[in-house]
Amino acid sequence: MAPRRPPRPLAWPWLWPRLDMGKPPKKWIKGAIKKPGTLRKSLGAKPGKNIPAAKLAAAAGKGGLLGQRARLAQTLKKLGK
Repeated sequence: MAPRRPPRPLAWPWLWPRLDMGKPPKKWIKGAIKKPGTLRKSLGAKPGKNIPAAKLAAAAGKGGLLGQRARLAQTLKKLGK
């Protein structure tokens, strides 16, 4: 049998840190939400009530921070199901 060749080094050194696929942080959602209540305030939803899905969908189509926050809210809503 022929001896095994050593593995080839990765061609892109800038990719090396990204390939470290350790465990994800346990509380990543807490870190993703920097300012709780900002989306609710900017959409004019009352505290303690759910944000209407139509308002959330309309805001998700917009750009900027408002759109990002609305899209994150939609994603987190799906996680709860």
